[in-house]
Amino acid sequence: MAVTVVLSEVQRAALAQVCDTFVPSVEVDEDPGGFYARTASDLGIPDAVERTLADTAPEDALEGVRALLDALAAQGFAEAPLEAREQILHGFMDSGPGALAGLSNLRALTHLLFYALPDAAGRNPNWEAIGYPGPVSAPPSPEQAPKRIALTRPGAGTLELTADAVIVGSGAGGGVIAGELSGAGLDVVVLEAGGYFNEADFNQLELVAYRNLFRGGGLTQTANGSIALMAGSNLGGGTTVNWTNMLRPHPWVREQWEREHGLEGLAGPEFDAHLDAIFARCSVNDRCSDRNGPNERLREACERAGASWQTIVRNTDPDAYDAQSAGFLGFGDQSGSKQGTLKTYLQDAADRGARIVTRCRAQRVLVEGGRAVGVEGGYAGDDGAQARVVVRAPIVVCAAGALETPALLLRSGIGGPAAGEYLRLHPATVLVGRYAEPQHGWWGPPQAALSAQWADLEDGYGFLVETSNAAPGLTGTALPWESGRQHKEEMAQGARTAALVLLLRDRGHGRVAIDAAGNAVHHYDLADELDVRHFRRGLAQIVRLHEAAGAEEIESFHRRPMRWRRGEDLEAYAQAVHDGPLAPYEHPIFALHQMGSARMGRDRATSVADPWGQLHDVSGAWIGDTSAFPTATGTNPMATAMALAHRTAGAIAAAE
Repeated sequence: MAVTVVLSEVQRAALAQVCDTFVPSVEVDEDPGGFYARTASDLGIPDAVERTLADTAPEDALEGVRALLDALAAQGFAEAPLEAREQILHGFMDSGPGALAGLSNLRALTHLLFYALPDAAGRNPNWEAIGYPGPVSAPPSPEQAPKRIALTRPGAGTLELTADAVIVGSGAGGGVIAGELSGAGLDVVVLEAGGYFNEADFNQLELVAYRNLFRGGGLTQTANGSIALMAGSNLGGGTTVNWTNMLRPHPWVREQWEREHGLEGLAGPEFDAHLDAIFARCSVNDRCSDRNGPNERLREACERAGASWQTIVRNTDPDAYDAQSAGFLGFGDQSGSKQGTLKTYLQDAADRGARIVTRCRAQRVLVEGGRAVGVEGGYAGDDGAQARVVVRAPIVVCAAGALETPALLLRSGIGGPAAGEYLRLHPATVLVGRYAEPQHGWWGPPQAALSAQWADLEDGYGFLVETSNAAPGLTGTALPWESGRQHKEEMAQGARTAALVLLLRDRGHGRVAIDAAGNAVHHYDLADELDVRHFRRGLAQIVRLHEAAGAEEIESFHRRPMRWRRGEDLEAYAQAVHDGPLAPYEHPIFALHQMGSARMGRDRATSVADPWGQLHDVSGAWIGDTSAFPTATGTNPMATAMALAHRTAGAIAAAE
């Protein structure tokens, strides 16, 4: 594949040396697979990095990369020996936030590609050395091919549609509302910014999934780089790529939403009925919650520490479930067992005649006389075809996700003063433990057990402890880099590594804005005093859990990592991890759950929509996704989002 040239020859030479410094050839006594000898350049990673920058980086970011590479070249970086190059890179990263951000992103991209870029056969030559088997199942045969949803495809020019309701987004919120409104007899159009893929298309390769199924190719961050943002962007949204956790919201969260924000019925049996309906339609059960090594370690740790734990119930069809491929279901479920909106509510809507347009980015909500009358957007097909899309409908549901719904409102000039405010992210991170035996983190679902022991530490806020999948690319980006040898040696221990996840219920919040082109920009700092206190406490608690589970070694993911080995002072280590830096690029923080940026409530000054989801300032326009959440839930939000959408769909149907 040709490289789109965005760098000068001098800059490309410097980039190649940067990549080969992050992933150098390392001499070891035995290296039968050539893993330690293999450099980034041996796999064409510098060219792949340049292609990725050309495809994803805005021009101002590219200028920053060019300036950084020029500065390295001016110091003779390309001619220096490996040890000197490592010292130069560390010196640059210590020199200021700009260089730290630039090199941290180049480092993460280099390791992502080195450990996840597949060859023509769909394999990566490093997998054997790090103990990763790669996807183990195959798509269904033609005679077992799954039912496909028929799409409405725009032709040249403008596609004009008329409907009773147009829904922007097809995930946990939009998909449910599409199914429910079509079931109520309404003519429904669904606009989805991503593409359409199902189990016949999924190869469960990490990089392919990021490109096809995730917003921004899975490579987006908050504006200051403090938090990595991962959100689904495909037909089915997050329900196609998440880990199938169907957790009911905490009782105290439901009570808060009803008492403080006016969401009638949230605390009692009325909302239970919505949850029950969702659970029934999505086949939620605990029969497909096999515990792999990391989940077993969490269970053992909690029992030894006297902490509570529970088995996660999952939206999974037991008849189709395959434990061998379940570890890869975050990259698309080949088994067909995942009962997300793609196989439930969206299929229901399509069967009832709903029209679905993928690859369509909604630009603005059309408003006339204070009432929503439709949506205007742009279609960009896989084949390069482009078209304008206009859907005229008296009901408009904004369900593009908490990262994009407020941007749609802001581009449309609606939503009031709270549009984009109160963004919650459930800031999350991991600590790894290395154990004597293989952990088989790719077998069974990524999350089958959790502990809510610390979920209500103060005023309903605290954290969950969960587990993670064993994706080599993402692991490579998160694992601290001190030297090429250290990084490779620790990646090679992946098979006996277990990651425990800290998931924070955040009280503080960020906001969503738009840039001059109307694109969403996300601002968030982990700064709230209570949030920081709980986040630090969670880090220390996970240290203790790993030790209780029998870890031989524990490692934090700080830029300057902290390590503990059995026999050393555990509490001193836990305190050091507790006190470690949390500034951008000093410690990785991830956000897989985005909420609250167009929230419901009574107060027009602090909410976008009324307690049932209709905008305060535009009748006929509704919020139908996690952006409607008044606060963070403190639990994986899919079940809450689906049940709240089920409730909103009932309100929409009753209003007609």
